[in-house]
Amino acid sequence: MTDSDFDSLFPLGAANDAFAQYFSGQSYLAPLADLGMFVANVTFEPGCRNNWHVHAASSGGGQILLAVAGSGWFQAEGEEPVSLEPGSVVQIPAGQKHWHGAKADSWFSHVAISVPGDDVENVWHEPVTDEYYNTLPTTKENA
Repeated sequence: MTDSDFDSLFPLGAANDAFAQYFSGQSYLAPLADLGMFVANVTFEPGCRNNWHVHAASSGGGQILLAVAGSGWFQAEGEEPVSLEPGSVVQIPAGQKHWHGAKADSWFSHVAISVPGDDVENVWHEPVTDEYYNTLPTTKENA
């Protein structure tokens, strides 16, 4: 990828190898802050998405996503997928099963903010299948 291909406010970061097993495609992680809550820019190559997962906590917890570049998807279990564009904000309560990632034809970056809480952990579930993901509109289809 070159800067002319994708322009984001924040650095691309390093390949997100530590969590690669929970992603379909390549993602990148650029930690931005860690003063009591983790804040990072996460970049997804076209078609990359994470597995279904839950931000579990006994109290508090959850995650906030701030879309900053490109075009992506967020979907909570039992709900329709939501198109994310720069400026989109998603508030994910603790315990809500969901996934997020890039559209098939676009790079995508969001700032992920982990909400502080007690006994906070990510619980990873099944991948978003190619069969399902490929039914979602692309940016060219004006999703």
